[in-house]
Amino acid sequence: MTLRSGSSRLKELMERSRALRRRRVETGELPAARRVLAEWQSQRLARTYADFSAQPRYRPVVDFFLNDLYGPVDFRQRDADVERVYPVMARVLSGQALATIDAALELHALSDELDARMVEILTGELGMTDRLDEQAYAEAFRRCGQRASRQRQVDLVVELGRTLDAVVHHPVTYATLLAARLPARLAGFGELQDFLERGVRAFRHMHGAEEFIAAVDARERRMLEQIFAGAPSAEWNA
Repeated sequence: MTLRSGSSRLKELMERSRALRRRRVETGELPAARRVLAEWQSQRLARTYADFSAQPRYRPVVDFFLNDLYGPVDFRQRDADVERVYPVMARVLSGQALATIDAALELHALSDELDARMVEILTGELGMTDRLDEQAYAEAFRRCGQRASRQRQVDLVVELGRTLDAVVHHPVTYATLLAARLPARLAGFGELQDFLERGVRAFRHMHGAEEFIAAVDARERRMLEQIFAGAPSAEWNA
């Protein structure tokens, strides 16, 4: 990816995030409802990948997925860091490291859009307050539609996993990323640096990510298909 094309892509992703934040202010979207949804999704993922979490080899990467990709976290500071320093990073970091950032940004932007629509349906049509169950989640998921976007969401998770794994297996890129720690913090984008380090350390700890990435790909697509097919929650919420 060239600096010009990367900057253009970054601008698009940042504008999507800003548009969502503006809409929340304009519509008065309830932050509490967003947290209920995020926490429920994080708990669902914890159940789905409990077998991996039980293995010391995979526990760090499961924690990374739950806390850094799907958890109820505010990513605004990280996004601001990226927008400010991307031109510099594009000259310093390898294509693999930049691909990790791009995939993470698109995943967050797309997930934010899908979650915003889910909250609208859960609160406006299904009467959710402070609790969410499997039936309501599945119904909101189906009403939300956007099947192609859901499939893209899974694609991005898999892409992010593979790029992080590639960074780990590229010694120069890995060393360069870790060496950027102090400069990154001095420059004011330590949160972004911490995110990247948590990701590569979790993937390095696995000593091979193919089994985990394949499981994520298969399980998330299976859940997506079963929800849209109207399958009982016991068949997908595991």
